[in-house]
Amino acid sequence: MRVLVIIPAYNEAGSIRYVIEKLKTDCPDVDYVVVNDCSNDDTGEILKSMGASYLKAPINLGIGGGVQTGYRYADIKGYDIAVQIDGDGQHDTSYLSEVIRPIIEGEADIVIGSRFVEKEGFQSTGLRRFGINFLSGWIRLWCGAKILDVTSGFRAVNRRFIEVYASDYPRDYPEPEAIVKAAVCGARIKEVPVIMKEREKGRSSITPLRSIYYMIKVSLAIVICRLS
Repeated sequence: MRVLVIIPAYNEAGSIRYVIEKLKTDCPDVDYVVVNDCSNDDTGEILKSMGASYLKAPINLGIGGGVQTGYRYADIKGYDIAVQIDGDGQHDTSYLSEVIRPIIEGEADIVIGSRFVEKEGFQSTGLRRFGINFLSGWIRLWCGAKILDVTSGFRAVNRRFIEVYASDYPRDYPEPEAIVKAAVCGARIKEVPVIMKEREKGRSSITPLRSIYYMIKVSLAIVICRLS
């Protein structure tokens, strides 16, 4: 099966070289594309200097738009599996083969690399864990899908959901909403254990105040998605 790794990147100059080089070392047989979402640091120059495979967004699309761009690329190019990883170095690509295995073996349509199955490695902050647990319970209530790590950006999808997400992908804080969309479409969703690290460089855009907004916004979006 042809596998594409999608790497959305906005101002990831401190980590993008590491992410690409580690991916090439761990998974030399897979393709990748970086979606440079109008970074205003040196991300673009680093990608050029590396001869990296990348797309440059004409305007800032946000995380959802950047990921959807990657799915559209995967759809057009006819890939069988697409894998999302973040551009900040948190996702260990040595686990990529484990993440795609259930899809290859026909056991799942979507696989989420979860830090909470075996609870090893970086477990996020206490406030964010509270929010993740809340959203996990909320998704289970509305969709019946039991997913522990609903905000994980390390996930793989099969050809069917490449097409689904290429057509329509949530825009703002998309990971939990994308799970709901998949559940509504009847996806077989599976979690596999992975170990995540703290980001290599820079800071997360999700501050404590944004975390509260995130929970409220995503909670409402889940209800709307489920009822629509």
